[in-house]
Amino acid sequence: MKAGTRTRVGLLLAATVILATASASAQQLAKRLILKDGTYQLATRWEIKGDRVRYLSAERNEWEEVPESLVDWKATSKFEQDRAAGARNADAIEIDKEAAAEQAAEEARTPLVAPNLHLPEGGSLLLLDSFQNQPQLVELQETGGELNRNRGQNMLRAAIIPIPISSTKQTIEIEGVRAPVQAHATLPSIYINVELGQGPTGSNSVSPPSQQPQQPQPPERAWDRFHIVRAEPKKGKRIVGVVKINPLGKISQEQNLVATNCERLTGGWVKLTPTAPLQPGEYAVVELLGRQGMNSYVWDFGVNPAAPANAGVLKPEAAPTAPGKLQ
Repeated sequence: MKAGTRTRVGLLLAATVILATASASAQQLAKRLILKDGTYQLATRWEIKGDRVRYLSAERNEWEEVPESLVDWKATSKFEQDRAAGARNADAIEIDKEAAAEQAAEEARTPLVAPNLHLPEGGSLLLLDSFQNQPQLVELQETGGELNRNRGQNMLRAAIIPIPISSTKQTIEIEGVRAPVQAHATLPSIYINVELGQGPTGSNSVSPPSQQPQQPQPPERAWDRFHIVRAEPKKGKRIVGVVKINPLGKISQEQNLVATNCERLTGGWVKLTPTAPLQPGEYAVVELLGRQGMNSYVWDFGVNPAAPANAGVLKPEAAPTAPGKLQ
């Protein structure tokens, strides 16, 4: 076959494909001009000319005519209304599906902790409180614990007993006798947003640098390393932990740990809940780093049912967005 012939054949095939595609598209967009005998003509549009109805056939793409008296206008109108309603319903169903998918993704990032109350995106550590029978989320602020080496007491022991056979004790303290946040609920839940293997901030062990143990041992589960400790007020400060160093340089730590349950949630959140109601007093959330010791950054709070309202709390939404599952 010559090149010119092949070109003409190719053009004819392309034109045929274009026409077929245009015809199929026109039929999909066509309306039904229903006749009184129950048959119909597929037409993209029509107009009345005297006693004739002139319509553009979607099948033949030509203008044709039928007597106006043969057209069932009521049936034609009803068919178009039903089809439009069906299209609207299909669109509504699709929109509902997309909205449900978006809401599910959002709830996975921000779990529901009380009716109409979600954890915020970008939150770090929040306490779920109840004030005047209303659930509230209040953010706990991070504070740096100081290592009190108790040099006076330890030097006195050294003077009395010059041979280094006694242990030294150092306390981990935070300023003030009361935390800014006071929980009214005696069984608060605390939500911590962390990436696996990392804390809310950089870890800062309280063990003396020269005494750091070798081969740090992380917790058995990377996300299960947060605990609640009872803080002991003393001389205008609160003691959250004790570091002991024996004469051989071995380091041990003591904290007044509160029994808790730790649960992993979606969106990188961890839920920490005491197993029994907390007694009024001062507490802190601490991060234990295995043999490295305790992170010196802590999140302090108190428990006082009679305390005034906390500032800057998150409250339930005014109207529910969708039913959810309490986590």
